Amino acid sequence: MSFDSGVDAFLVTSLTYTWPGNEEPTLVIDELRLERGQSLLLRGPSGSGKSTFLSAIAGVINVPRGSVAVAGTDLATLRGGARDRFRADHIGLIFQVFNLVPWLSAVDNVLLSCRFSEQRRKRLAGRPEQVARRLLDELGLHDSALLAAPAMSLSVGQQQRVAAARALLGAPELILADEPTSALDDETKASFVDLLRGECAAAGAGLLFVSHDRGLESHFDRVVEFGELNRGAQRC
Repeated sequence: MSFDSGVDAFLVTSLTYTWPGNEEPTLVIDELRLERGQSLLLRGPSGSGKSTFLSAIAGVINVPRGSVAVAGTDLATLRGGARDRFRADHIGLIFQVFNLVPWLSAVDNVLLSCRFSEQRRKRLAGRPEQVARRLLDELGLHDSALLAAPAMSLSVGQQQRVAAARALLGAPELILADEPTSALDDETKASFVDLLRGECAAAGAGLLFVSHDRGLESHFDRVVEFGELNRGAQRC
């Protein structure tokens, strides 16, 4: 499913954020924009504030009004449950630790996205389980017995694909991926990134992929060095 291209996946402008108790700001970012259907690699070393930046875009931390917009919505205007619902409806998250429910099957883990979001369920072009299985198949998980097995029995690479399918299900406008390939070899890593990028482009979703790995740069539409983007003095 495609989206109105007139609204960015996200737009950050004049963002300053200081962790409580710190004297110097962690984030000082003038502007960063990601269009729908575009992929962006945000590259930088551990401890440079990348995860804090992702938290700002995901609405996990409070940001100043007018500084972070996702799918055209100012996150600072949302509070509590409204922000959680917005995140569930519009943002797919892929974590470095994949956060799968270990006793649920691969398919059931993917379906969690639409169980928490009515909007994502309505955007499906087909039955939820059918779409979940199609995504898993396109991400390289074809074995029906494997898809029915508990997530705890899957390899790291298989769990990674399940987490990606869960983020993509229901076509959210923005996918945020926080170092999801750190445990993979180079060949598997490149294959996964290309699959993820292809699924996001097909859905018209913006992909923000955070990594310290220079070897991934050629797989993305744009590469931004976080140290050049962020003028914040405080390392986190």
